[in-house]
Amino acid sequence: MVLLVFSLVLADFFDTMGTITGLGRQAGFIGTDGQLPRIGPALVVDAAGAVAGGAASSSSNTVFVESASGIAEGARTGLASVLTGVLFLLAMFFTPLYSVVPIEAAAPALVVVGALMVRQITDIDLADFRVALPAFLTIVVMPFTYSIANGIGAGFVSYAVLTAASGRAREVHWLMWVVSAAFVGYFAVGPLRALFGVG
Repeated sequence: MVLLVFSLVLADFFDTMGTITGLGRQAGFIGTDGQLPRIGPALVVDAAGAVAGGAASSSSNTVFVESASGIAEGARTGLASVLTGVLFLLAMFFTPLYSVVPIEAAAPALVVVGALMVRQITDIDLADFRVALPAFLTIVVMPFTYSIANGIGAGFVSYAVLTAASGRAREVHWLMWVVSAAFVGYFAVGPLRALFGVG
């Protein structure tokens, strides 16, 4: 039970952090210090939405990376999200009509979202291998595992290991070591369960 709760909390937290940070950068809210202002209330709202979604037996009501397309069109205040929610409520009455549209029709929109998000890699110092490899792993692992948290975990762990291997372990913040260790545990859950035959 502890492993399950740990895995869910870690995955949900870093999925949310990665998405909020990416969307904040897309919207131009990231300050010169690289920090997103007022991220605390955003995380609280996202967590409450996830809990409410679970309590209602629906999909998680959390932040989605697809919001980048709305941000690119000028959405900044949250009013676009309210309008989208109202339109979804109205769409419930037209379910038979839009169910004939294949799910593949959404693929072009996701390609556009990916193109909007990938522009941010220009801010990464790819000349430094200790930064380039974790960034590459983060970018590649996300789509192949269908998880933002997995990508962030791969980046955290590889950055900590590379920095330590290059003799600069003191440059890694202690919190980075804690999170990296947590991700190692997170990644080990699946193999350990398979090894001991735990469902």
